[in-house]
Amino acid sequence: MLWPMFAIVLGFIGVAVLAVLAVRVYTEVRRLSAEVALAGRRIGAASADLEREAAGLARAGHDVRP
Repeated sequence: MLWPMFAIVLGFIGVAVLAVLAVRVYTEVRRLSAEVALAGRRIGAASADLEREAAGLARAGHDVRP
């Protein structure tokens, strides 16, 4: 009767360890998704700045050419 109880305890411990690891993965995925969203917003802002400056540069270049 000792071995079946030992196997049940080991199974429970294994499931508990997997649950803890699943929670850690979940929190890291949430953190990573927040950072990806922030990077996307920064890229969007940089793209808008680049587009605005490119338009100004094109106007300035058009004025210089004969």
